[in-house]
Amino acid sequence: MSKEIIIAPSILAADFARLGEEIAAIDAAGADWIHCDIMDGHFVPNISFGADIIKAVRPMTKKIFDVHLMIAPADAYLEAFAKAGADVITIHAEAGPHLDRSLQAIRALGKKAGVSLCPSTPESALEYVLDRLDLVLVMTVNPGFGGQSFIGSQLEKIARIRNMIGGRSIRLEVDGGVTRDNAAAIAAAGADALVAGSAVFGGKSSADYAANIAAIRVAAEAGRVPKRHDSSAQPGEPVLVR
Repeated sequence: MSKEIIIAPSILAADFARLGEEIAAIDAAGADWIHCDIMDGHFVPNISFGADIIKAVRPMTKKIFDVHLMIAPADAYLEAFAKAGADVITIHAEAGPHLDRSLQAIRALGKKAGVSLCPSTPESALEYVLDRLDLVLVMTVNPGFGGQSFIGSQLEKIARIRNMIGGRSIRLEVDGGVTRDNAAAIAAAGADALVAGSAVFGGKSSADYAANIAAIRVAAEAGRVPKRHDSSAQPGEPVLVR
């Protein structure tokens, strides 16, 4: 795994009264992507915002808009989000009956295609669509609300998905309860893109945002570094201590 770590602050945790300013602030603070959580109050128990908001704030940054559709059905809205400025469009495997068709539709719109899995959904849901994907998003909380605690059992799922991806050029993203305290374990499991909401926006200024993003990045990068050589390993063979 050689891809650089991506930090994608979730604007769900931003001050919506100053959303454009908040996006400009995290851009300046070192965000790699801007993560946009779209909730419909149907697939998940909350409503956030739609394509018109994406369009309105798109001029605030040139960074990638990583749009996570927690909506069902999703197909009818793919074109609207593509036209609004999404660069990556991620849909849920659980949100519709024709996942392969939906991914083809995203690619046909000229966008990167992602699939997200809820905590209870096994990684086998990805098996027959891997070659349609640019991104896999593992939910490490139950989707619908920000500020939840990380579900530790998902680390094993992340590692299994990393093995499934193999040599494919697919980003492995994690969303839910990501902090500087667990970023190392998440990266060690195989993730290379981390979504963080309250862990980034918990400060009061762009300087705080920059410090928060940097702390998560440093922790994640450290998690990918072998810590020592295990006594059972062959000479010169590094073993990662988890």
